[in-house]
Amino acid sequence: MDFLKQTRTIERLQFFNGQRLFAEDLQGLDAFNREMRWLHNISLHQVGIGNGFAVVGKRGDREVRIGPGYAIDGLGREIVSITDHVEPVQPVAGEDGGTPTLFDLTISYGEELEEAEQREGICKQQGTIRLKEEPVFCWIELDADGQPKDQDIAKEILSGMRIVLARAEVLNCQLEKDISVAQRLNARVATQPYICCGTSTPIWRPLILAPLDPGAIGRDPVLSQISEVLTFLPIIFPIGLTAVIDTRECGFRTTPCYSARIAGTRVRHVPVPSPLNEGDTMPSITPTIDLAFIIDGFVQIVDPQPNQFTINVLLIGQLLVPDQSRRRATANLLNTLIPSINQKNVDQQSQRAIDSLFKYSKDPDTKEEKGWHVVWMGVED
Repeated sequence: MDFLKQTRTIERLQFFNGQRLFAEDLQGLDAFNREMRWLHNISLHQVGIGNGFAVVGKRGDREVRIGPGYAIDGLGREIVSITDHVEPVQPVAGEDGGTPTLFDLTISYGEELEEAEQREGICKQQGTIRLKEEPVFCWIELDADGQPKDQDIAKEILSGMRIVLARAEVLNCQLEKDISVAQRLNARVATQPYICCGTSTPIWRPLILAPLDPGAIGRDPVLSQISEVLTFLPIIFPIGLTAVIDTRECGFRTTPCYSARIAGTRVRHVPVPSPLNEGDTMPSITPTIDLAFIIDGFVQIVDPQPNQFTINVLLIGQLLVPDQSRRRATANLLNTLIPSINQKNVDQQSQRAIDSLFKYSKDPDTKEEKGWHVVWMGVED
């Protein structure tokens, strides 16, 4: 930790009544506080401009004006100016090809401090009691790639001993364009982009993607075709899921860019009565067969807002282990369900199906997670 080695001392000065104080005692007290502050700056803050140092220069100007400001250099030292400063533009004609010359305006800590006040002591001794801290402003010439031509200065900028305030293009001893401040380094940590994520257990509601017509789909040929499709190819269901996801915990100030995914098991098991073969007699206890199918969904985010968004899920599924008995069981299940569907109870039946398949819960015995929840993320630029 090289910056610790640069700290001159960590001895805290103490005083007692009747002690004779010398100038170095009080200067040592000031040096201790100053070095501890620099150590704090370099440890917990980053190099750059903390406040102010606005640079103004318009096309055609021969000087730029720098406002008051505060910055921190690579050693944690404070670079402070409380007055406006005018810096003349470099008197250059430009490059050989008639293009402007690039310069970076930098600021650095003033190592040599100017005497601000002197005072007489005893026996007509005189000494300086105040030093004026002033930053050093300097134009740094750049090459065509925007890098300092002087490699030593390039290293000083990289290490934070010089801080770039603005960039200028100079042609015929004046600014060719308005001065640019895009190259400035900010000592404050950027608040954007702001990223926040969470996991929500939504209340799933049915999303009717297409109106159901039991009269059209209740015929046996159609049902058999649906059961055949389910056993070999994925099928998109006409009923999906929708839910409103609350994101207030993140405290977004503007509408972020949301992304989301579904978390939870994709395999479902539905016990249904086993179909009887021709000639079989009805047993006293109806046997069941396990219809195992895989179900997934395509996620769509709609109506995003700073404190919430709506998630729509397009459901897609396929029957697993599609043997003959399971295909027949699927057709029987459809034969049982579809004739009972009508426009009045479709929402109720859809909600019951959604609650049984997608409502998030945990099995109290096996602790197995069931249903789906939503893992989401928002990025605020």
